[in-house]
Amino acid sequence: MSLDPQEFMTKMEKRVKLTSEDKALLKSHADWGKEIASEMADHFYTYLGNDEEMDAIMKEKEGRMERLRATFVQWFYEMFTGMDDWGQAYAERRWRIGLVHVKIGIGPQHVVPAMAIVVQAFTNRIKTDSKDEALRDALSRICMIDLAFIEQAYVEVSSAAVLRETGWTEGLFRRLISTGASSM
Repeated sequence: MSLDPQEFMTKMEKRVKLTSEDKALLKSHADWGKEIASEMADHFYTYLGNDEEMDAIMKEKEGRMERLRATFVQWFYEMFTGMDDWGQAYAERRWRIGLVHVKIGIGPQHVVPAMAIVVQAFTNRIKTDSKDEALRDALSRICMIDLAFIEQAYVEVSSAAVLRETGWTEGLFRRLISTGASSM
């Protein structure tokens, strides 16, 4: 169950219908994305900071909050630039970000609602700044791809750990999950 970041990126682009027009629109607004990235980080981390569990995780190590915030600002800006036209480097960076979320314990139950806050915040800025709604749609699509990377990191890490610890085959593991889900 090893994820190929580029393959996953391509699959997600098709699923959310991220188009070349979306990419061109994002690139044309890269300066604006850079301008609002810090504000979006404020929304994200204010929301997470209001959760006692997340606040403890973010403040667990000296300087973690500052590193997370700097990474968020860069991440947000990269959604507009695509780094390498949303290719291999972009996909690998998104995968590493997902793995960091798993490593430090920022679970989907935290990041999904926090991402919803960011989507709401950039939607408001798009209206305030009189940007085209097509920008909101394009940014929402790439944001959901990035969120899928974070969620998939949990699946991949958990699955790999179970397979490693039990010696089960991937087929057996998938059958057990399917059976377990059916019984709930």
